[in-house]
Amino acid sequence: MSGREAILGNIRKGLKRSGPLAGTALELCQTRLREHRPNLIPARAQLPHAGQVELFVQMAQEASATVARVTERAAVPAEVARYLADTGFAAEAVVAPDASIAGLDWAAAGVATEARHARNGDRATVAPAFAGIAETGTLMLLAGPQSPTTLNFLPDAHIVVLDAARIVGPYEDAWAMLRSERGEGWMPRVVNWITGPSRSADIEQKLQMGAHGPIRLHIVLIGD
Repeated sequence: MSGREAILGNIRKGLKRSGPLAGTALELCQTRLREHRPNLIPARAQLPHAGQVELFVQMAQEASATVARVTERAAVPAEVARYLADTGFAAEAVVAPDASIAGLDWAAAGVATEARHARNGDRATVAPAFAGIAETGTLMLLAGPQSPTTLNFLPDAHIVVLDAARIVGPYEDAWAMLRSERGEGWMPRVVNWITGPSRSADIEQKLQMGAHGPIRLHIVLIGD
């Protein structure tokens, strides 16, 4: 018996079940997996879209992120340049190899960029978010060749670009958007949920920012 079989056998024994699922029980499991029925949705996220955007900004700021709003994507480099200058960082950043980020006019804003995955020692990175969750001010980022996960965890300053149109109320709506746009058979290797900069209070119950990742999270929100 393999270790996996032993673990599953102990679970079945604890549930007082024997043998594999069959008949109605199997059909119920398959239906549930296929339909992705949501559970209880918090009322505070059930708002018109404009309200969801405002709630997202409020919740992100309460989680110690900073948020700047721009009217169009072309304005992102200038906002990043302003942020880097205001926070004492050099005017340079590692950006996601995604065309929506790397294809912007960074030189005109005076920001030196490299489009690649992040390495140890990189101070600032710029990455795209797939969606924003109004319920908690959380960002949903997908790993892939055009958006390496290292961009989200190695720098001191993590700058995330998010289209306001991609803000949803609860987490369930973000998963539904992913399935709708990418198809049921496709899923990224990693989905990162990020709420504010990294922090920990494990040591003497004292809050330390940047404990396991970026000490700063700045969100550039495009549009209304």
